[in-house]
Amino acid sequence: MATRGAGAIDMTPGASPESPLAVHDLTSAAKDLMEGAFPPLWVRGEVSDFKAHRNGHWYFALRDANAQVRCVVWSTQARRMPAAPDDGMQVVAFGQMTVWPVRGDLQFSVRALEADGEGLWRKALELTRQRLEADGLLEPGRKRPLPASPRTIAVITSADGAALHDIITVARRRSPSVHLVVVPARVQGEGAPESLIEALDRVSRWGGCDVVIIGRGGGSREDLWAFNDERLARAVAACPVPIISAVGHETDVSICDLVADLRAATPSAAAEAAVPSVVEQRARVIQLSRQLATSAQRRQQRTTVRLETTLRRLLAGAERLTERRQSRLALLVGRLDALSPLATLARGYAVARTPEGATLSGVDDFAAGQPFDLWVRDGVVAAVAGASRPRPDIIEGGTTDAIPDGEPA
Repeated sequence: MATRGAGAIDMTPGASPESPLAVHDLTSAAKDLMEGAFPPLWVRGEVSDFKAHRNGHWYFALRDANAQVRCVVWSTQARRMPAAPDDGMQVVAFGQMTVWPVRGDLQFSVRALEADGEGLWRKALELTRQRLEADGLLEPGRKRPLPASPRTIAVITSADGAALHDIITVARRRSPSVHLVVVPARVQGEGAPESLIEALDRVSRWGGCDVVIIGRGGGSREDLWAFNDERLARAVAACPVPIISAVGHETDVSICDLVADLRAATPSAAAEAAVPSVVEQRARVIQLSRQLATSAQRRQQRTTVRLETTLRRLLAGAERLTERRQSRLALLVGRLDALSPLATLARGYAVARTPEGATLSGVDDFAAGQPFDLWVRDGVVAAVAGASRPRPDIIEGGTTDAIPDGEPA
């Protein structure tokens, strides 16, 4: 070490005007000193003056009754948090005391942020739900029914999780013929939403399944948080195949559950909903067969009764029609009989006819010595015409009712 003599200049940085520190060096040294003095720790306080910068960073102050400290959440950390805090919210923040060298400001760099209770988580869920509801993705009318007899089911979950084992066990028990296709994906931690979305995209592009089960077994709130991701919810809504969401246990409800076509309380329940039971189907077929046979029998009985009633009505109608026609025929027969030449003959009249069958109706039709047949009531008499004379009741110009006495006929 050089010995300083009288009038020597101390060249230690910042020790003299000749060796001043640059401002950035000063603030950087303060930053190193501060971070070395304070290890990462948790701090409780009330959020105030919150601002979200367009570059993704968050700025706010944590305060209590006596003091406050400026805080920053860098965008890389902000993306891992469920939601931004609100002014006035009581939170606990995990981070590092530091100095921002650019301005020399003392600030607390936040790496994790939790509200007292579940305020941030509830807020994040509510904001996501509101956005999805505004786009109509939570409408009951858009939910599709599950196929009655699916042949292929895609299962999106962790390949190593208990959920997959439960789904396979239940599906094999209910219907061994159903084909299960496992599409592995991360179900928790960083990158889980992206992995699940990619799995859904693969299923959509494949197009070879009838229904999709997406989910995982139980876990903490943080473990299940990937299924509350808005991007995943929109991917579920856009999937062309009906989806069953089975996340966690019965009490766990995720955003994915709300958007899916069916929410199952557990992965096992999802398998029961998706895979029809062969035993239950057989029992249902037997029941339907019996109902069909009973219905057919009752229908046959009703048809037989209707046919018998119709037949009786037809027979009665035919009988009445026959009686009416018989009466009309008897009337016509009577009229014909009255007009029949035979009836005339039966009353004592006769008809003269030539051997050829021509009727001789007047005296001019007869010639002396002409043979003719005389038709009477009970036969034909062969006769020969003699002299003709007029009827005594016929006179020239008409008929008379009586012939006066003393006049010749």
